[in-house]
Amino acid sequence: MAPSSQLLTLVLLLLAASAAVPRGAALHGTNLKRIRAYMHQTLTGPNATEVTSVQSPLGGGATFGQITVLDNELRDGPNRWRSSPLGRFQGLVAEVGLAGTPGLLSAANVVFTAGRHRGSTLAMLGTVQNLRVTVERSVVGGTGEFRMARGYSSMVYMAGPSTPNNDVYMIDFFVHV
Repeated sequence: MAPSSQLLTLVLLLLAASAAVPRGAALHGTNLKRIRAYMHQTLTGPNATEVTSVQSPLGGGATFGQITVLDNELRDGPNRWRSSPLGRFQGLVAEVGLAGTPGLLSAANVVFTAGRHRGSTLAMLGTVQNLRVTVERSVVGGTGEFRMARGYSSMVYMAGPSTPNNDVYMIDFFVHV
């Protein structure tokens, strides 16, 4: 068979294969949910919701290898006093960037304790380069109504409602169940 006819045969096979799989088939039988919540983080003081539990073994102000744990409030609005609690944003952050820019490996669970999703959780994994720009994480599973969930989250820092001691982030979860 000549090279041009081999190429034509390959193109025809690829077209036939793509036509056999309907558009969106990977999402067949799933339900995309978008959930918006606001994470309220207390940075310092006796009620801090984030604490460094393991310092870097390199010493001298290095951060590589440092581990931080967090247990932040999750609410239905950006104003802590005018919104209702939805649950907790709990996780670990490890400083993993050694060369150049700092990098954080983030593993977090969203535990819904109130509202429509009460009793369910979402599990997330991802990297964080800068908390002042949009942070995306993969949703890698969940429990309750989110069993076998997959998707992603998009977290944005909100300067307006944040204070020197409290950061507020808007988080949108896009989840297939």
